[in-house]
Amino acid sequence: MPNTYTQLYVHIVFAVKNRDALLSINWDKRLRLYITAIVQNNGHKVLAINNMPDHIHMFVGLNPIRSLSDLMRLVKGDSSEWINKEKLTPFKFHWQEGYGAFTYSKSQIDNVVKYINNQQEHHKKISFLDEYRHLLKSFDIAFDERYIFKDPE
Repeated sequence: MPNTYTQLYVHIVFAVKNRDALLSINWDKRLRLYITAIVQNNGHKVLAINNMPDHIHMFVGLNPIRSLSDLMRLVKGDSSEWINKEKLTPFKFHWQEGYGAFTYSKSQIDNVVKYINNQQEHHKKISFLDEYRHLLKSFDIAFDERYIFKDPE
């Protein structure tokens, strides 16, 4: 798009269905590389990506050629298909419906990258659900507790 200039930085958080701890340390690096390729092949830039066994944080420089919802449909659909094709989990893998997306300014990039890269230490102190609620509240996003990522049954 000629004469279109953007600076869109989005922190995206999404979870394994039912927040099951299925993202194994044995193959999670491959998953992050796979997701990075999906994002980059669709014209966006991954600034940081990290995961815990039950969720992923991704920080993206978003190109307006594709909507965030389209990008996430591709990321979640293609990566779950890959996980299932590679038989990386003992049963059919699914991502939880929905995701959180939070925008940041250029001056905040370093802090967000550090935050995402430090997930393993961070989650020694705070649960995923508490972290997610905190993000929603920090950004003044109204949410209904009934629809937030569900607790495992």
